[in-house]
Amino acid sequence: MLTRESLTEARRIVVKVGTSTLSHNTGKLNFMRIEKLVRELSDLANQGKEILLVTSGAVGAGMDRLGLKEKPKTIPQKQAAAAVGQGILMHTYEKLFAEYGQVVAQVLLTRADSVNRKHYANSRNTLLTLLDMGVIPVINENDAVSIDELKIGDNDTLSAMVASIVDADLLIILSDVEGVYTANPQENPEAVLIPEITEISADIEALAGGAGSLRGTGGMQTKIQAAKIAVNSGVAMVIASGAKDGVVRAILNGDPIGTIFLSKENRLHIKKRWLAFGSRLRGAIVVDQGCERALLKGGSSLLAAGIVAVEGDFEQGNTVRILTAQRREIARGISNYPAADVRKIIGVHTGEIAGILGGKLYDEVIHRDNLTLLV
Repeated sequence: MLTRESLTEARRIVVKVGTSTLSHNTGKLNFMRIEKLVRELSDLANQGKEILLVTSGAVGAGMDRLGLKEKPKTIPQKQAAAAVGQGILMHTYEKLFAEYGQVVAQVLLTRADSVNRKHYANSRNTLLTLLDMGVIPVINENDAVSIDELKIGDNDTLSAMVASIVDADLLIILSDVEGVYTANPQENPEAVLIPEITEISADIEALAGGAGSLRGTGGMQTKIQAAKIAVNSGVAMVIASGAKDGVVRAILNGDPIGTIFLSKENRLHIKKRWLAFGSRLRGAIVVDQGCERALLKGGSSLLAAGIVAVEGDFEQGNTVRILTAQRREIARGISNYPAADVRKIIGVHTGEIAGILGGKLYDEVIHRDNLTLLV
């Protein structure tokens, strides 16, 4: 497990850079900042590090070229701006990385590449092959063709999914914020930066605010969700300001920059990672305190007796969230029963299920082999 002091040992590193870092307040690309980032990442690659770059900015670059002053509000307009901007952004990266002797590859992903286990495996194989060939993958969500149903949602989440897919050691999210604060520093001058987070508790989640800047989509809330994915996949994560020169190198040197989320010691098996973070969520099951304690001890299945409520209209085989009575998400899993049947057997013992449903396919609502803890 990487600590702040051992970050220099990280070999496979995912760096995510946001729109606000890549562009000026005018919305136009900040070429000086992009060039400095490319030079820094190229130098790390020359040291033998494996680098993956998750980049925002396609829609912003398209807006600039199309003369748009505000972010498009309709999906077709966003897709048109992304289609124009992706080429501009990739051309910029390819040209700058080539000046430092690096070969890059454009990789565009959608949620379909993570929801489908075969696509998930194919994405992993492609990215690992590129790394083996000494190529730096430049990754973005495929905004030009994605619809809301297939969108990952933001590049914070995308970067964490990529880090999970490739078994990265470290995820660095460069943003327009220094890290996680005890309060909103723009509203509270007494807010203090939190240098290290060992557990993403309900209190930490409560610190997250709303959406990001005018041109970006990710606020602190999306970064906390990204951290959940990363740390549960065995990946350490650092949030830091992308405005500082040499920030990636400083992080890897162990300098006290930004907020570090320490990873859990055991990496989830690839099936469990896909289950928790790749599959589409269809509903939720709320459990009582006794069931919560049993699940958190590990090795327990979810039984009907511990269920107090059901949300959504999921089918058998769908992935659902498992929530405490306080609505804290503690796990995700594949339901053996549709929502309508789970509602009929809320709180009943396993031996009573057949009499209520007219038959019993499973003793467990969610079997422990198809359940992943998130805390």
